[in-house]
Amino acid sequence: MSERNRGALVAALAVLAAVVPAPAAAQQATTVIVVRHAERAGEAAGDPVLSPAGEVRAQALANVLAFTRLTGIVTSQARRTRLTAEPAARAAGLTPVVVSTAGGTPGHVQAVADTVRARFTGGTVLVVGHSNTVAGIVRALGGPQLPEPCDSEFSALFVLVLRPGAEPSLTRARYGLEDPPPGAACLR
Repeated sequence: MSERNRGALVAALAVLAAVVPAPAAAQQATTVIVVRHAERAGEAAGDPVLSPAGEVRAQALANVLAFTRLTGIVTSQARRTRLTAEPAARAAGLTPVVVSTAGGTPGHVQAVADTVRARFTGGTVLVVGHSNTVAGIVRALGGPQLPEPCDSEFSALFVLVLRPGAEPSLTRARYGLEDPPPGAACLR
């Protein structure tokens, strides 16, 4: 099995394991799938679109989520987050909820967490964030503190399951093509 297919399989199994119907006591679980936007064309300034590799990754995300019953999708207003979510949204017949980043990173992170809790409790929601928001969103929803992704990291997929009266559970997987090695600026 190729590395690409193995990565897609691991991601699909992680998502399916988190969203397969559970016993009645856990049926009110909220599953939040958090990813960073796919590779962008050029620098972040100026609201770039996705690169060809990013378009492939966005489709890979939709493929991984094909058997997941998404009840919602949350993105920022940036084109790269909306374009990353677009294939999954189209497949699920959903219109993403756009949460503005205008209030700064902490405000955006909290607004995303509030939106998930207010609109998608008991469902399965895809959240497409940024390198500086993914870890904060997971944390704001009750998950563990995660390091921010390196600039070259786009394949991480986090499945956070929130069950009433229980500690949240987090599964980390990868999807799409493998990320290139991190640059020297990445402190991991």
